[in-house]
Amino acid sequence: MTSYFFSFEGPDGAGKTTIISMVESFLRDKGWDVVATREPGGIEIAEKIRDIILNPAHKVMDGRTEALLYAAARRQHLVEKVIPALKDGKIVLCDRFIDSSLAYQGFARGLGIDEVLSINQFAIEGYFPTLTLYFDIDPKIGLERIYGNEKREINRLDLESLSFHENVRKGYLQLVERFPERIVLLDASKSVADVFADAISILMGNLEKNMP
Repeated sequence: MTSYFFSFEGPDGAGKTTIISMVESFLRDKGWDVVATREPGGIEIAEKIRDIILNPAHKVMDGRTEALLYAAARRQHLVEKVIPALKDGKIVLCDRFIDSSLAYQGFARGLGIDEVLSINQFAIEGYFPTLTLYFDIDPKIGLERIYGNEKREINRLDLESLSFHENVRKGYLQLVERFPERIVLLDASKSVADVFADAISILMGNLEKNMP
C-alpha cells in the first residue's frame, strides 16, 4: 500500500496554510484519501504543548526548552496521527515538520542544525517526509501579511525581531541546499493562484512518479 507524507514549510506569513487547504480540496476531488494536519498540534496532547510554546506570555522560555517541546509534540503527533494514516495508505499533508525546528531553533536560535536534528531523529525514528515544499518569502512581506490578517493568531514567535525571522529564512535556505532530494523551493511572493499551481505541479509529479 503506497502512502505519501508531504510537509509544507516556510517563514511566518509565507501562505503555506492557505495552500495546504487548497491542495487538500484538490486531491480529495481527484479521489485521494487525504489527512491534513499541523505542527505543533494535530492531536490533543500536541495542541496543549502548542499552547505552551506559542503563548506570548512565555517570553522567558529557553531555546533548548522550546526545541525539546517541539520534538515532544512532534513525537506524539507522529505516532498518534501521521504513522496510522501512512499505514492506511493515505496522503498526509503536514503544515510544518522537522525542518521548522532545524530552521527556527537550530539556526535562528543558534542551537545548531545538527544538534536539533539529533533531538528530532530520536523523536521521528526515520519518518522523514516523502517531499517537502518550502515556501520562500522575504520576512518583511511575511510579517506584513500576518499583521494585516485579523483572523490569524499572533503568537510568541511572530513577536520576535525582524532579524530573527531573517535568520529563519537563512536557515531554511541552508536546508534547501543540504537536502535537495527532498526539499523543493517555491516562490511564495507570487499570487495565491500561482503558488497553488506550482505546488500542485510538483506534488502531482511526485505522486505520478511513485505510483505502483
